[in-house]
Amino acid sequence: MLAKSSFLTALGVEVFASGQRRWPDHVKAQAVAETLEPGARVSGVAARYEIMPSQLTAWRRLAREGKLVLPAVEIDEPVFAPLVVRDEITAAAEPERPRAEATIRILRGSVVIELAQDASGARIAEIVHALETHPC
Repeated sequence: MLAKSSFLTALGVEVFASGQRRWPDHVKAQAVAETLEPGARVSGVAARYEIMPSQLTAWRRLAREGKLVLPAVEIDEPVFAPLVVRDEITAAAEPERPRAEATIRILRGSVVIELAQDASGARIAEIVHALETHPC
């Protein structure tokens, strides 16, 4: 148990004497990202982090809802995705949402990702790759 606890503290998890732990978002994101690797199982990753699989599943739900940002996927080669061009949606057809000063919009099903105009091509490719790998 001590070896695993030192693994967790090395990641930045606060382990209290009562046994409770405080998980930084970057550690939650890392655990979720590990479950998305080919051949990975939620139960195996949960055991590695000493948590119940249901807790890891809850973190996965947060990531799907956009409330937990996963680390960028390292890609060896460029990834290309189809580009869909459409007319702007009228205000009556879609409720008004607060919008940042973004000029790049990526739409996938009900997911809308808005990026700043200076977003790098590599970051855009990572996002598109993630959307293709993990459908909404």
